[in-house]
Amino acid sequence: GAVLFYTSRTTGPPKGVPLSHGNIASQLEAITDLQVMSETDRVLLPLPLHHVYPFVIGMLAPLTLGLTLVLPFSLSGQQLLRAMREGQVTTIVGVPRLYSALYSGINARVESSGWIARGLFGSLLAMSGFARRLGLRAGKLLFHFLHKRFGEKLRLLASGGAALDPELAAKLEALGWQVAIGYGLTETSPLLTINLPGRSRRDAVGKPFPGVEIQVDPKGLDKEEQINGHDVGEVLARGANVFAGYRNLPDKTAEVFTNDGWFRTGDMGYLDDDGYLHILGRISTLIKTESGEKIQTEDVEAVYAEKSAIREIGVLEKGGKLVALVVPKQAGRADETKDTVRKAIETASKRMPSHQRISDYAITPDALPRTRLGKIQRHRLAERYEQAKEGGEKTRTAGPMSAEEMSGEDRALLEDPAAQSVWELLAQRYRGKRLTPDASPQFDLGIDSIEWLNVTLEIAESSGVDLTEQAIARIETVRDLLREVTEGGEGKLVDPLVQPDQALDEKQKRWIEPLGPVASATARFLYAVNGVLMRLIFQLRAEGLEHLPRHRQWVLTPNHSSYLDSFAIAALLDWAQLRKTYWGGWTGVAFANPVMRFLSRLGKILPVEPMRAARSSLAFGAVILKNKKNLVWFPEGGLSPTGELQDFKPGIGMLLEHFPTSTIPVFIRGTHEALPPGKFFPKPHPIQVVFGQPLDACELKRKGRGEKPHQQIANALHDSVAKLANGRDSF
Repeated sequence: GAVLFYTSRTTGPPKGVPLSHGNIASQLEAITDLQVMSETDRVLLPLPLHHVYPFVIGMLAPLTLGLTLVLPFSLSGQQLLRAMREGQVTTIVGVPRLYSALYSGINARVESSGWIARGLFGSLLAMSGFARRLGLRAGKLLFHFLHKRFGEKLRLLASGGAALDPELAAKLEALGWQVAIGYGLTETSPLLTINLPGRSRRDAVGKPFPGVEIQVDPKGLDKEEQINGHDVGEVLARGANVFAGYRNLPDKTAEVFTNDGWFRTGDMGYLDDDGYLHILGRISTLIKTESGEKIQTEDVEAVYAEKSAIREIGVLEKGGKLVALVVPKQAGRADETKDTVRKAIETASKRMPSHQRISDYAITPDALPRTRLGKIQRHRLAERYEQAKEGGEKTRTAGPMSAEEMSGEDRALLEDPAAQSVWELLAQRYRGKRLTPDASPQFDLGIDSIEWLNVTLEIAESSGVDLTEQAIARIETVRDLLREVTEGGEGKLVDPLVQPDQALDEKQKRWIEPLGPVASATARFLYAVNGVLMRLIFQLRAEGLEHLPRHRQWVLTPNHSSYLDSFAIAALLDWAQLRKTYWGGWTGVAFANPVMRFLSRLGKILPVEPMRAARSSLAFGAVILKNKKNLVWFPEGGLSPTGELQDFKPGIGMLLEHFPTSTIPVFIRGTHEALPPGKFFPKPHPIQVVFGQPLDACELKRKGRGEKPHQQIANALHDSVAKLANGRDSF
């Protein structure tokens, strides 16, 4: 043999796979004949060479063709970018997880650039995808800034080693890159089929590689099955690329070859009329439930993984039932994380047959065990599931840590009278939580942006120390908070609801200044275009629009489940209303560059920072209401990942308590279906906006639940929006 590889150990112990010179040479000849790469290509290989795919396709093939091979200094994102640009790379030989990380990085930058950037990016992506289906390649032109960042010569992304999500492949092509997908195994040197750029079918793994024969054996399954009239069975392969047998394992070798020399891949699939192979999953990962149904774990995982709250999910069998190990998208407070994951799983389950729904799950912050090529090591899932289950049931003792348990440094910190008063304040305020110097105010104590406002005011009263937003932004632990207090804080604390003008600095005040004549005309034009597009694409309609007062100030409090929400509301308002309206409550709104800041200024969008800058966020809203302008405020504080109405943050209650204003609850229906969080391809789904009856603060306080007026107002508004969602008007 020429080289010895070992299988990737996804379902059991690895097996030695000797590959001959003839096996490898057949692959290299086929790649040369296919002309996937040209003589001017420069290939980036960011994969380890102890797997057959990067060894043969990533290294030997380029060297055989006389191409330049670029190896990154390390596998960090920065070094990969450096290798792409400095190496003038035209082709990347990677795996699906690499391309998923690539797209996630792009998406993260877009997400952090504000809602306008997200909307623009999504629109361009949809436009490019549509053009791509017409045979036009517009991605490189539309996303020129992106290609400049990753290397303007990069054209081809080759993917192998595991299945590439068809939707991810479509997005990468829409961004302007060509995608080639190969399918095979270690035992087949490695490729059996290939999906060539421009001739691919995203739901298939391609046509047989030159010199490779493929057939499907229905007898490889327990019962006959067909899809679209095609027999489903075990995929068999034959050709010069197929190995002769496992090293020192004659019994295993006999199991994987038929009597007439066909290699059993262990994969289930079918061939369509055009000769494209469709893979349905590994036979070995099929789970048989107690009802006798056979489930392909990867199919189940794909449905649940679509939910934005779930980063990774591994499905396994326990007691004849499907269970799962779930890695949440964002770590946070335990109860919030559990609730978000639960809602995501419930929503996904509704789309699935009952026998494919998971019956239980465990949440873990740790990534799922995978091979170097990104495949889940399923034989390790059961142990990890049990560990997560056991760990999730452990609880910590509530209450403050005793001085005897603390380090000498922490005890010395509490000798400061101001720090001691704050410690006692936290112990009293969060009696049901475990209070330690290492506790996170956000995740362990549950101090969100609005809560920080209350806490800092109480700290000022008890210790005489004023904490600014800059100080709060530096706080990651209770110890950090105590240190800030001992250092005396900084600046003069101003109540943003009593003196909102003084709570904003000169730079922030520019966002609430009136637009000039040119900017106002531009904004009016853009709003008009938005109105036409929303009605044309989404059949936008309104109910209760007459409830908006024409000659007095108002506040709108809509639900928030899509980036389309604000566009839908804006499309229904006339210019007389829009010119007096400001928009707040945005999650993660950032003004990263001059273009984005200009567009935000035109839209009169307030730069709300929901995580730590509660003081300035409320000050923006307070100034608008104080100046008798209209305000659109999303009280949920962020996008609902499931589309269901979330609890309202108390900020809206605080604003209306101090500035009683006619408030209209609003429920937006259809935007979540048209463009759910995490998606960039809007669907032309009908959108309806329902405006409720105007409510005043006194009525809301009387109807609402809670101990404090602002809680009563926020809860009453939540209930009124919920009633609109159920087809009833508020109260």
